[in-house]
Amino acid sequence: MIRKAFYIAFLFLASIPAFAQQIDKTKLDAYFDALEKNDKFMGSVAISQNGNVVYSRTLGFADVETKKKPDQNTRYRIGSISKTFTSVLVFKAIEEKKLSLTETLDKYFPGIKNAPQITIAHLLSHRSGIHNFTDGADYLKWNTQKKTEAEMVEIVTKGGSDFTPDSKAAYSNSNYLLLTYILEKVNKKPFGTLLNEKIFKPAGLTHTALGGKINPDNESYSYEYQGKWVKQPETDMSVPAGAGALISTPTDLTKFAEALFGGKLITPESLEKMRTMRDGYGMGLFQIPFYEKKSLGHTGGIDGFRSLLGYFPDDKIAYSYVTNGSVIQPNNVAIAMLSAVYGKSVDIPEFKTYSPDPTDFDKYTGVYASNQIPIKITVSRSGNVLTAQGSGQPSFTLEPTDKDKFKFEAGGLSMEFIPAEKKMLLRQGGGVFDFRKE
Repeated sequence: MIRKAFYIAFLFLASIPAFAQQIDKTKLDAYFDALEKNDKFMGSVAISQNGNVVYSRTLGFADVETKKKPDQNTRYRIGSISKTFTSVLVFKAIEEKKLSLTETLDKYFPGIKNAPQITIAHLLSHRSGIHNFTDGADYLKWNTQKKTEAEMVEIVTKGGSDFTPDSKAAYSNSNYLLLTYILEKVNKKPFGTLLNEKIFKPAGLTHTALGGKINPDNESYSYEYQGKWVKQPETDMSVPAGAGALISTPTDLTKFAEALFGGKLITPESLEKMRTMRDGYGMGLFQIPFYEKKSLGHTGGIDGFRSLLGYFPDDKIAYSYVTNGSVIQPNNVAIAMLSAVYGKSVDIPEFKTYSPDPTDFDKYTGVYASNQIPIKITVSRSGNVLTAQGSGQPSFTLEPTDKDKFKFEAGGLSMEFIPAEKKMLLRQGGGVFDFRKE
């Protein structure tokens, strides 16, 4: 549940040791100490095996302004991990004969394009073709406002269709938003009540809830780093609903995974449908590879929060992080956690600082375009901070690393400016893109 796209990209290698009986907690502590000392990551992490938490850690602040530190019970917005909960509720409704995977959308929302051809299964597996409402050009102008079901359905309806149903798969928050409303209709109960009755209580989740306005007494705010931590606006939770409105803790999330895969929530037949992949998508689950192993779970992102929940069924290992502010790629945190679990080396990061004269930033500012990709990047200076913004995307802060060189580590990209040639080289995902100042 986020407008920007963040991808988990774990390495594949030929072999990996079996689960280490003792996680290298000392190395993991040293890893997180380095992140916290250098103010690179705020949030909470947890690892469990056989239902027992074997490692947990909190970092940074839940509230930067008041310097309030989080604890293991501090709740965070988990974004699209909410979809796994919503999928469980759908399969519960199917088991109770209130829904079927072949039922079509026109029964509930006949005004949506292709509704007679879109099934519950298509919504669950992102094969509906319904346009993702968070991709709307004006989304960030209204996402903090409370919305009714009628208003959200109108937004989704106006978004139209991106492809013929079941012709391919493409991620869309609209799918799980509509599933939320369908669940309420067939159960004749509010979504929050369904979560409590059918998931939270059976799984013993005491720190998970349908979110609302952030309560700083037991919840965390989220931040983006812009030379300092800047609090992010709060999406009104009426907007994402079952696509991204839950709050939780990493410990509770690992407990949820154990309950799901342990048969406490749905039948083995339902779980098999959830975990069966087609074109890279399950029904509320994804495969998240680590070397030749594959966990099942989901990632999330909303406002300044990023999250991950994964479960290795064979090893009965669950792992989760939620960050409310990260300068590094959160994926690196997951890699460090799993490396400690499976006996791999945990690399302790070193952070070098480079402090150019901010007045030099003026020579980098401007609008850059490339013939290689259809996007323009605007580079701006605000005081001592240099920011960049792609067309139709939120801005992000560039961190100087050397003369004329900057990085945005959370996005896995770097920029090298060559002012004399009015040129900028953007490197991301192994690609090098040549941009020229207009």
